[in-house]
Amino acid sequence: MATYDFKKIEEIWQNRWETEKLFATYNEDQPKYYVLEMFPYPSGKIHMGHVRNYSIGDVIARYKKMKGYNVLHPMGWDAFGLPAENAAIKHGIHPGIWTEQNIKDMKEQLSTLGLSYDWDREIATCNQDYYKWTQWLFLQFYHEGLAYKKESRVNWCPSCETVLANEQVVSGKCERCDSSVGKKMLNQWYFKITEYAEQLLEDIKALEGWPHKVKVMQENWIGKSTGAEIEFEIEGYQDKLTVFTTRPDTVFGATYMVLAPEHPYVKELVEGTEFEEAVDAFVTKLQHMSDIERTSTDTEKEGLFIGRYCINPLSGEKVPIYIANYVLVDYGTGAIMAVPAHDQRDLDFAKKYNISVVPVIQSEEKEFSIDDEAYDGSGIMINSGEFNGLKNEEAFNRICDLMEKQGIGRRKISYRLRDWLLSRQRYWGTPIPIVYCDDCGIVPVKEENLPVQLPLDVKFTGAGLSPLTTSETFIHTPCPKCGKTARRETDTMDTFVDSSWYFLRYADPKNESLPFGKDVTNYWMPVDQYIGGVEHAILHLLYSRFFTKVIKDLKLIDIEEPFKNLLTQGMVLKDGAKMSKSKGNTVSPEEIIEKYGADTARLFVLFAAPPERDLEWSDQGVEGCSRFLNRVWRLVEEAIENHLLDNKTEEMNKQDKDLQYMIHKTIKRVTEDIEGRFNFNTAVSGIMELVNDLYKYKEIDKDKINGTLFKEGIETVILLLAPFAPHITEELWEKIGKDTRIYLTQWPVYKAEAIVKDEVEIVVQINGKLREKLMLPANITKEDMEKLAIENEKIQQFLEGKEIKKVIAVPKKLVNIVVK
Repeated sequence: MATYDFKKIEEIWQNRWETEKLFATYNEDQPKYYVLEMFPYPSGKIHMGHVRNYSIGDVIARYKKMKGYNVLHPMGWDAFGLPAENAAIKHGIHPGIWTEQNIKDMKEQLSTLGLSYDWDREIATCNQDYYKWTQWLFLQFYHEGLAYKKESRVNWCPSCETVLANEQVVSGKCERCDSSVGKKMLNQWYFKITEYAEQLLEDIKALEGWPHKVKVMQENWIGKSTGAEIEFEIEGYQDKLTVFTTRPDTVFGATYMVLAPEHPYVKELVEGTEFEEAVDAFVTKLQHMSDIERTSTDTEKEGLFIGRYCINPLSGEKVPIYIANYVLVDYGTGAIMAVPAHDQRDLDFAKKYNISVVPVIQSEEKEFSIDDEAYDGSGIMINSGEFNGLKNEEAFNRICDLMEKQGIGRRKISYRLRDWLLSRQRYWGTPIPIVYCDDCGIVPVKEENLPVQLPLDVKFTGAGLSPLTTSETFIHTPCPKCGKTARRETDTMDTFVDSSWYFLRYADPKNESLPFGKDVTNYWMPVDQYIGGVEHAILHLLYSRFFTKVIKDLKLIDIEEPFKNLLTQGMVLKDGAKMSKSKGNTVSPEEIIEKYGADTARLFVLFAAPPERDLEWSDQGVEGCSRFLNRVWRLVEEAIENHLLDNKTEEMNKQDKDLQYMIHKTIKRVTEDIEGRFNFNTAVSGIMELVNDLYKYKEIDKDKINGTLFKEGIETVILLLAPFAPHITEELWEKIGKDTRIYLTQWPVYKAEAIVKDEVEIVVQINGKLREKLMLPANITKEDMEKLAIENEKIQQFLEGKEIKKVIAVPKKLVNIVVK
């Protein structure tokens, strides 16, 4: 009997699939299915998280192909980004060379997993034939008024002399040099995603195939609030202070105002006063805190009175103005109306700084002491002038009506979502196709001159602004409008821009005249199943939805949403923690594949836990999956060697019928587990049970084996296992005489009549305790069930000397005899 040499088998089939271009995709007149895993950053090494993510996608792709779909299953590389630039600084190697080598290494590693990718559609976002179209799309956004430039605060490392992303600021320090990070005002490019806020929010309802938690995260991130803008006069100052509040009904309870320390009014209000020095020191202190730290619930709220007052427009009361760490200039109007009686954060601040607290809503249901906590519920208006006695919901509208009539406020809908800051002072990214001319101002590059290429004559020092500023050949260029010498934009785009449309390019990756053709993209889109980590729930998934909607409005596609269904797979853990080098708990996919084979590695990550749950690594579990594949191999080899598939029998005895039942029950179970639910772990478990049944059936007298039925069982195991373990199943499929690739073979269909049993197992209980199991005709009546159960010899022994009080019978399941 031939041994299961997984190394030889997997190498043979990977070479055959590549030679035959088995996974190549064509646009055909048949139902399509687009399955996509989030493309990786080419770090150089795949990890077990990659193995799990890509194995999940591969099962779906292979299954859908066997179900008759025209499947698109591509792969590419999210190849721009800071790690490549850091490598250039550290090792003196160009980011492109570093990235290209990493792509080569990771592609070789992925190929060992036997994934059914159409590599003819491979893309890399750092290639000119890709980033040319990223630039082209930027220009379309610009022409539509959706790309603009404005001055904004950024994280700034004074030592590296460079801008840092929030992710590069760790505990207020630069991750590279450990210097304290401050804030700096710079001109930055933005996408006007806020223009699509309502549409993005409204269309979440249509994402029926998305996890509920992801939809909630996006809703919260967009953060729609209905309220009012109110104007407060500032005592002794010409301009009014505008605030947005979701609770205009509480305006009479506003006992202080809070400005972001960076608010432009602050400097003017304290200039030349005794408060100026303290305010300047407070602002400087906050420069070393990230926005995330400042707004964290764990951060102590700190503030400072600036010596000025507002006038409450309805009560006429003087309201002190503070600055505080928990208000950000980039959110809302950069100022808030603080109502400590009805907001816990405001109450904590008021107690700390001895500010008055005025309740304006009284609960109708219970006594409530503001000394204990803020009251944020509904109730009756108090301390609110003419609005006293009204329910606060009614007061909300009446107060808005009054403010609008007097011109001191207006109803307004606000969003937490802010426009997308896309400028990065980096080299290894898509250059922004903009030129600055002293005469013409901001001028977009002409489309026919794309791509604006990354230059090679740059210096990677790690200090200063973008390395692009060191390239004289890049900076100086003729103005596209007047022809005079002008300057190129030296910022590059956020890498999220590259990944916000890559799924569209896969549909038409060789198109040289457009980023993608409309007809072909309409055929493939939307992605039927998208797979990736929940950590991308906000930025990548939201940005991709935004891009899709803009591209539709540009009439380049007809779809509203990019991803029909979303699966967010869990992490791979070891010793209860996420695998990481720092924890020393990583498992090398290469070592697992070398020791056990790709099919075993795939089978384990699919069998060990449902895909959306975290998976705990287990060496014993891997060994168990390896043993199972060896059992499947031996089962088929023994069947062939002993000619067990040759005996053709028309009549079926009880054992035959039991096996037929298990075969078709397993087909039904595995199909349902994969289809829609993606319960791969229980699907594999079902296949394992069928293998056990085939082994038991094989042990009967050889002459009594129904070869036709046994062969059906063997074929069923191989076909059902194929999406999970493609190499061994292709080999075994060929061994049993099949001349077509299993990838192109039709998925088995269960026979409904085969899963109707002639007999069923009935459990017999006495007072709820199991006492016997009986095999009875499936169509037996309830009365006969009870009679046979009571008359059973073993049951009679338990009933001796007892009085039967009641008999409960559940057809085809159990009989419970209640005795006294």
